[in-house]
Amino acid sequence: MEFPDLEKHCSEESCEQLDYFPLECDGCNKAFCKDHHKSSRHKCSDAYKKDVQVPVCPLCRAPVPVGRGKIADIVVGKHMDGDCKYNPAKEKPKIFIHRCSKEGCKKKEMFKLVCEQCQDNFCIKHRHPLAHNCKHRDHPISKAGCAAIMRASESKSSGASNKLSSSWLAQQLRGKQKC
Repeated sequence: MEFPDLEKHCSEESCEQLDYFPLECDGCNKAFCKDHHKSSRHKCSDAYKKDVQVPVCPLCRAPVPVGRGKIADIVVGKHMDGDCKYNPAKEKPKIFIHRCSKEGCKKKEMFKLVCEQCQDNFCIKHRHPLAHNCKHRDHPISKAGCAAIMRASESKSSGASNKLSSSWLAQQLRGKQKC
């Protein structure tokens, strides 16, 4: 044997394997073979030094310190009952809150899309007076609305199908409302 200081026996009583590169336990600082170097494999008396748990509160996401010999679930429960800084009022506010006024539509939008004629709020799909069958047709139509009516009347005369009410369109074209 040229290097007698390098080889050591495994400190596990049942093993005592001769190892040239022994591994040292972090807890008890004894030399072990590759099979027994983990603290769970050799029943280390100082394993509690390595097993340090810092649970996180599920509500406020703050670390909750747990002392030795205490159960983490109980300590976290006490934290949630007393010291927790969780405030449900500080949660993110809902963004999509403006509900469409069209019957049967449950869509919500981020911004109000108010009809210029009936002053109701609608989703993007139903924002135009023609799309939500606007009930207040006596109000003046905007220039964009007038242009849409003219385009619709031109396409109706060419035979294209559309969703316009023919009586309403006829009233618009007769001059009941001026564009």
